[in-house]
Amino acid sequence: MIPAAQPVPHPAAPQGAAAPPRWQALWRDAVRDPRELLALLGLSQAALAVSEAAAAQFPLRVPRGFLARMRHADPADPLLRQVLPLDDEMRPMPGFSLDAVGDGAAKAGHGVIRKYNGRALLIATGSCAINCRYCFRRHFPYAQETAAAAGWGEAVAAIAADPTIDEVILSGGDPWSLATPKLAELTDALAPIAHLKRLRIHTRLPVVLPERVDAALTQWLQGLPWPVAVVLHANHANEFDAEVDAAMRRLRGAGATLLNQAVLLRGVNDDVEALAALSERSYAAGVLPYYLHQLDRVQGSAHFEISDEAARALHRALAARISGYLVPKLVREVAGDPGKRPL
Repeated sequence: MIPAAQPVPHPAAPQGAAAPPRWQALWRDAVRDPRELLALLGLSQAALAVSEAAAAQFPLRVPRGFLARMRHADPADPLLRQVLPLDDEMRPMPGFSLDAVGDGAAKAGHGVIRKYNGRALLIATGSCAINCRYCFRRHFPYAQETAAAAGWGEAVAAIAADPTIDEVILSGGDPWSLATPKLAELTDALAPIAHLKRLRIHTRLPVVLPERVDAALTQWLQGLPWPVAVVLHANHANEFDAEVDAAMRRLRGAGATLLNQAVLLRGVNDDVEALAALSERSYAAGVLPYYLHQLDRVQGSAHFEISDEAARALHRALAARISGYLVPKLVREVAGDPGKRPL
């Protein structure tokens, strides 16, 4: 049995202090107890093989707005499947490792990863608003490797010292889990680096917690000196709703180019109808389909995997069904490759 999560106290703000942004309050109010999640959906814990060990290893976290998009009493709901800790995660599988994409071998400074020519990826933070069960960094040592440590100093110095870097990628965790002033601290430090041409931000927050896209964030985006690409992460059309659409409009209004990368997941989007609906729905929200990733083979995720042969067949069927500009590139990330490997 999974023990009930202990309530986390919310300390009162000091008298006269400004209230925190609304998104932070919603962040704190996320569901973290699998029993509560299933009860809210009218489901039985036993029927779904919910795992105490998996929840202890990689805790559940689901914003309530994302939960509201799940289908009630449906154990096969594609959004629920992405977040619920199951017994399947605890079965060791050959070929699945703690570091599926070679992040450890690509470290180039504190929280800096260099894999591809011209780009530096910053592990901005280990925090996320939602814990996806297939996450390829679910075992990453965030406590030792975050670029935000010591005021971003080592990360910024590494980028400034390498004139071949023309693009910085903010990743994590989720970089938009950081407060906007903390993000501004980083971009103010990067702004004097003449060889930087672009900023890319990988984030799931505008999808799972659209309230994060508030006035402070859009003002920060508008003030940046580089073109900005925001690479979002949605795997199913049902992840979009009116609140997400509004967040996308705010991001586009701030000048960001919006792209979506999805992961091909068994039981979530492994049929052509689901993939077509995802591409069409994301484009309707102003987000261009970018990548469809084959699963990164991280320990605990094997039950989501489909074969490369099946993935290619799905991609061919998708290309035959929808407009070419709506078809994401089918790729796999392979440690040591100079770029994503097309499939």
